[in-house]
Amino acid sequence: MFLSLGEMPLANSFPASPSEFDAERRFPLEVYFCEDCSLVQLLDVIAPEVLFSHYLYVTGVSETMRAHYRGYAADVAEFMGLGPGDLVIEVASNDGSLLKEFQLRGLRTLGVEPARNLAEQANRNGILTVERFFNRALGRELRATHGAARAVLANNLLAHVDDPLDFLAGCRELIDEDGLVVVEVPHLQELISRLEYDTIYHEHLCYFSAAALLRLAEAAGLTVVRLDRVAVHGGSLRIYAGRSGARRATSAAAAALVEEERSLGLADYARYERFALQVADNRRRLLDLLGSLKAQGRTIAGYGAPAKGNTLLNYCGIDTRLLPYTVDKNPLKVGRYTPGMHIPVLPVRTLEERRPDYTLILPWNIAEEIIAQQAAYRRAGGRFLLPIPEPRITEV
Repeated sequence: MFLSLGEMPLANSFPASPSEFDAERRFPLEVYFCEDCSLVQLLDVIAPEVLFSHYLYVTGVSETMRAHYRGYAADVAEFMGLGPGDLVIEVASNDGSLLKEFQLRGLRTLGVEPARNLAEQANRNGILTVERFFNRALGRELRATHGAARAVLANNLLAHVDDPLDFLAGCRELIDEDGLVVVEVPHLQELISRLEYDTIYHEHLCYFSAAALLRLAEAAGLTVVRLDRVAVHGGSLRIYAGRSGARRATSAAAAALVEEERSLGLADYARYERFALQVADNRRRLLDLLGSLKAQGRTIAGYGAPAKGNTLLNYCGIDTRLLPYTVDKNPLKVGRYTPGMHIPVLPVRTLEERRPDYTLILPWNIAEEIIAQQAAYRRAGGRFLLPIPEPRITEV
């Protein structure tokens, strides 16, 4: 273990009313480094039925994410030469936002989504979706009923899986001989170098370096033929992996990134010890900034109620005394309270109505989108705070 963030509530378990506060459960949030395979991981695993059967994160809310999905679909379709009739399957397809982009290209799609509310929403929107948790057995079953897929997508999902080897083996079952498994995960190198400790929460069981990801793919009988570094979620990796065989060679970019990670110390425990010290320093600096503004009589609000924000709020002990409320565009969260700190989640229009002096952006990964949307608030004198990697008042 190199980092303990304390006893934490589940990051997406938003109480609906104060009557639920006392029943809120907390679990250790401790992070470990494996000296054998270099995987960074949690050891405390919450049952997926508890985490995902009803889910409040909706992928289609953010324009930043919708734009990302358009580019994602274009990249995959063009690289693989996908055409009408080809089947694309996405595991943990959420509300179907990514698959919709493939549909618009004339491709057949199938979603697999365990959260009933999201599966129902996707089906209503014309994205055929199976309400199941995915594993190797389901991969075989889906191939028998729907045929082999040209592409199987696991978008920002593999980190959530307790048995990633079985999961990738299930994806391998689904693709045809020329098919590819396309996996996108947050990149450990970015988490460490940019101090993105708030992206650590119970849903994210694994934090992948390229080295750990390639090792895992190989164990599942897959060869990584392409690796892209993408900006989404604070910096991610997207790998394209096909069935291992003589015709496939490991991507040169992937091999080069493994060496880059090694040179940065990601295979050494000492780098993670240093990260833990930096995390504690970030907490001190953020509380100093908020406390100073509060002492000056400034009013502060939050923007967003993302899962990452709840790690930050709980670890730093930021409650309603420092942050009386936050606002969010997701209607599933508005009217609820953030886990642990119990900060009310209000509609976005509240910023213009109340005009706080400063607004702390919790989903810092889409800060540009938020600041652009809040032009009227900015013209009225409102300013924004960013917590990661260095707490600061943004001048954008």
